[in-house]
Amino acid sequence: MVFPDGQDKPPVIVESLCSGEAICVKKCPYHVISIVNLPEELESDTSHRYSINGFKLFRLPIPKQGQVLGLIGPNGVGKTTAVRILAGELQPNLGRVENPPDWEEIIRAYRGSELQPFFERVMAGTVVPILKPQNITDLPKVKNIADRPISELLESSDSSGRLKDLKADMSLNDIWDRPVKILSGGELQRVAVTAAIVREGDIYFFDEPTAYLDVRERLRIGRAIRHLAELGKTVVVVEHDLSILDYVSDNVCMFYGEPGVYGIISHPHGTRVGVNQFLDGFIPDENMRFRDTSISFKGMSTEDLEFTFSETLIEYGDMHKEFENFTLDVKGGRVSKGQVIGILGPNGIGKTTFVRMLAREIEPEQGEAPKKTVTGLDLKISYKPQYIPNDFEGNLRLYLREAGGHNIDSADFQTGVIKKLQLEHLMDHNFQELSGGELQRAAIAACLARDADIYLLDEPSAFLDIEQRLASSRAIRRHVRNNMKTAFVVEHSILMADYLSDSLVIFSGIPGKSGMASPVTTLRIGMNSFLKQMGVTFRRDPQTGRPRVNKDGSQLDSQQKASGDYYYVGKGR
Repeated sequence: MVFPDGQDKPPVIVESLCSGEAICVKKCPYHVISIVNLPEELESDTSHRYSINGFKLFRLPIPKQGQVLGLIGPNGVGKTTAVRILAGELQPNLGRVENPPDWEEIIRAYRGSELQPFFERVMAGTVVPILKPQNITDLPKVKNIADRPISELLESSDSSGRLKDLKADMSLNDIWDRPVKILSGGELQRVAVTAAIVREGDIYFFDEPTAYLDVRERLRIGRAIRHLAELGKTVVVVEHDLSILDYVSDNVCMFYGEPGVYGIISHPHGTRVGVNQFLDGFIPDENMRFRDTSISFKGMSTEDLEFTFSETLIEYGDMHKEFENFTLDVKGGRVSKGQVIGILGPNGIGKTTFVRMLAREIEPEQGEAPKKTVTGLDLKISYKPQYIPNDFEGNLRLYLREAGGHNIDSADFQTGVIKKLQLEHLMDHNFQELSGGELQRAAIAACLARDADIYLLDEPSAFLDIEQRLASSRAIRRHVRNNMKTAFVVEHSILMADYLSDSLVIFSGIPGKSGMASPVTTLRIGMNSFLKQMGVTFRRDPQTGRPRVNKDGSQLDSQQKASGDYYYVGKGR
């Protein structure tokens, strides 16, 4: 690499001389410099820094034996870094990049805290950490793993004797003899989590354990992780699905800051309080506001949920689709303007097939997808697929302009979509160099940029952190309502489906063999039907209105199951 003016090292900003006027930020054509003024007292809490002028992490989470500690926050503010430090993969340098401390000095720095005995054990090598990594898609690329059947892989990892029970709980019987290299994303995730749980260790780390999984599988993963804590193990979980984080955790630590620049870790809080504070964007015990707006959920009354939108856009009849080993039957429905319809169901049940039929990418053997509105006009459709190709040649601005033309220049689109999806600083970036989360947000923006009557979005929250998921949902909902359009959204998170949807289409059947799609139904009826399939009940938090999973067999869970009210629609309990 060649640096300016013949230098053999990159230029360095002398931070002690920086007054915060941010001239260098304005002069930087690549938007890679950030100037942030932080309280001086935070410096004594520095746990790690990657390089001079690089990302800095303040504080560390404190795991406790016999409990699950949840880590919550946006991507890029240090969650994975904290996990690597606690797992012994990364030695904290206390911010000293050029003369990092040894373990004895690190232990002195944490003297008197709950981390002192933990780091003493790490230094002595008496802590056995077990880590389920964030990125599981690289597993099939590992030579000594790719060709091995999962039975061999898991049996060789089972040092705890827990595999026998987990084999059925994790639905591994049908894929038991498959080699790792042909597993889907959801199958890889279940295998990776199982491989971590069956190993005998002292502290377990699960970095985003529910990615690629449907609701039923997420709850199974949650139960298995909770069981580890019940066995007296120390568990740390990084999770973006708030419903699952709430279900699995005893305590949570919030991460906030500026992605890629710095991250601050809050003190631990009880799960309900911590999640609510995160949604509110304010931590009272630290007097810290880290987000300008608070996030609240519907908390609607039954009458609100059963409100029928007045102007019908389309009506579609029953449809039947056949593949070699799978059949899908769709019940007809009616869709109104301004309506967001959530699509819920297990993996492999036909949700993407249904959306592709609506997009007219594939045709049913019986019935027909709508081609015109009820008023006789040609129906215009915009489709964001589940898997997004990144082969576009050009920058993000050109990609969006090719999708939506001059629509992307309007003040409404810039404010309601580009700004909400935090794409402003990426507009001149090469499209092929975008990360998974950036690519997802770009595809959502491109879908909404097109002039359409119906927007079809297949799993728009994949690869996004919780704040990005909520921001994307607000952008979709605002665009649909303000322009009196309609959207179908495939979603695996109950919390996001509740936050985004006015109505639901529920899928049932046998995954991989046959699927049945319900008519468009109300949020209450749809959620009750879906959660009854899952055997799970939800209540609402009285402060934020967010859905919360009832513990299996609890008094409230038993009461709601007895009454048939699996999904509580009121303001809270």
